[in-house]
Amino acid sequence: MKALLVDDEPLARRELRRLLGAHPDVEVVGEAGGVDEALRAVDDVAPDLIFLDIHMPRRGGFELLEGLEDAPAVVFTTAHDAHALRAFEVGALDYLLKPISPPRLAAALERVRARHSGRERGFAPADRPILVRDGDEAWYVRLGDVELFEAVGNYAQLHFRGHKPLLLRSLQHLESRLDPDHFYRASRQYIVNLAFVERFETGVRGELVAHLKNGRSVAFSRRRSTDFRRRASL
Repeated sequence: MKALLVDDEPLARRELRRLLGAHPDVEVVGEAGGVDEALRAVDDVAPDLIFLDIHMPRRGGFELLEGLEDAPAVVFTTAHDAHALRAFEVGALDYLLKPISPPRLAAALERVRARHSGRERGFAPADRPILVRDGDEAWYVRLGDVELFEAVGNYAQLHFRGHKPLLLRSLQHLESRLDPDHFYRASRQYIVNLAFVERFETGVRGELVAHLKNGRSVAFSRRRSTDFRRRASL
């Protein structure tokens, strides 16, 4: 795994680099002392993982995440515990308090490895946060919290917690990145998060109709109905 260290304190970066030396599968490919430098580094080295300090001059770790539309795995490193809840809300995999102990670092890396193994299979993990915008509003949304993806022209509309922002990706692109065991392409129009399906019924033409927990109903195409029945042994 390629790791980027982002911290305004050189000594903190040096100590973290030393601790990571005990984990040969982690390669430190870059360091940054601030948000602007880190944004450039993300583009240059494409890290799998960012160790990210929260408090830095001018802009901090949360501001860095706001500038990334396709964030890699993030482990926050900080001397303060006041922001732990917010860190997990924006999709951080762990939250390490300085001074970082080797056992806590090892535990954090196990979480990262579990997520990384899912990526190697070609699918984005359900805990992956994505940044979506609707006008002046923006959210970090975990993929697993999205109930339904709906095609709107060449883009996809996300349905989650009553919100419906657009993601500048096609449904076809999303289908290639989402695990079909959890997100199923019901038709040309929809991808359904199976975790939000409350029940199925059979439509008048034999197609499956999924009733979601939010009250929405989605009809599967006949071909997709046949395939889903075969997969699920219905």
